[in-house]
Amino acid sequence: MFYRECGNYKATYKEDMAIFPIPLDKWGFFIILIFAFLVVPFMANDYWISSIIIPFLIFSLSALGLNFLTGYAGQLSLGHAAFMAVGAYGSVILYGRYEVPFLLSLMGGGLVAAAVGTLFGIPSLKIKGFYLAVSTLAAQFIIHWAITHSKWVSGGGVYATVDTPPLYIFGWLVDTVVKKYYVSLFIVVAMVLFGKNLVRSRTGRAWMSIRDMDVASEIIGVSQFRYKLLAFAVSSFYAGIAGGLLAFVYYMAANIEEFHLHLSFKLLGMIIVGGMGSVLGSFLGAAFIVLLPLFISRMVSSWGGLFPADLLANLELMIFGGLIIFFLIVEPFGLARLWITVKDKLRLWPFPY
Repeated sequence: MFYRECGNYKATYKEDMAIFPIPLDKWGFFIILIFAFLVVPFMANDYWISSIIIPFLIFSLSALGLNFLTGYAGQLSLGHAAFMAVGAYGSVILYGRYEVPFLLSLMGGGLVAAAVGTLFGIPSLKIKGFYLAVSTLAAQFIIHWAITHSKWVSGGGVYATVDTPPLYIFGWLVDTVVKKYYVSLFIVVAMVLFGKNLVRSRTGRAWMSIRDMDVASEIIGVSQFRYKLLAFAVSSFYAGIAGGLLAFVYYMAANIEEFHLHLSFKLLGMIIVGGMGSVLGSFLGAAFIVLLPLFISRMVSSWGGLFPADLLANLELMIFGGLIIFFLIVEPFGLARLWITVKDKLRLWPFPY
């Protein structure tokens, strides 16, 4: 059977739902992978890899988990950083105290975070919107209190820090910046591919139906109980994996003070700026949030003599906040929408609309 692609749509459902709907997606993905695996470790110095690229990868993974919950399932959460903390402590305890292999420890920390996230997701069955946001905000404070007051988990105390032992993966000592980068990259790529397929599955379509019209989705047979709690579980699982990576390859410890409420707001800002309901948007938003303050800081330090000292202390935050507001006004659907626009034009090139 012969057919031609017409406009922005494929001739078959299978092709339209492909993980790479157009060749540009497929080849772009492979080029990015080659660049990440073969170019970045040799072109970037240790500072860029350890202080910028690794955090970018980890926060992108965490933002992707939040995007599943908020962008795809339409359930607002303000306690995402707390679920990262659960995953961080869970993986460090499994690896350090019980000598569980690293990958299994990381998976275990993610599963513990998923269980906790599912528990705090139960109110979503009865409430939504602002009230659900307040409910998940409570999770941030409850988990923080539980970790700092549990001697078995954190030893107790204000800082509640558990150091990570030397990291071995199948007998391979991960003791350099480049090795930590590769560990982070492999895990993030695997989780992204799984997540990309998940949102294309029946589960992803059920989430989007709940987001768009929960009453109508329930009428046609979509279980609100099952898919809302599944969204919280998957989101918290990704947060737990990201928290474990953050503890092992970045902070070298599980410290509750690093998983504060401000981080939850930053993660929410990542998916808003990058684009809700988009896997790519999680990475674009993370790049925006992680890299932009660095450039603003460089700019402020270069032009510091032009501003009064009291203004200079808050100028970075003012510029950063102003740029976010400006961007949301210009492109409210996020950076990912710009990429979709470019792809739509390329699909019809060289013919105009």
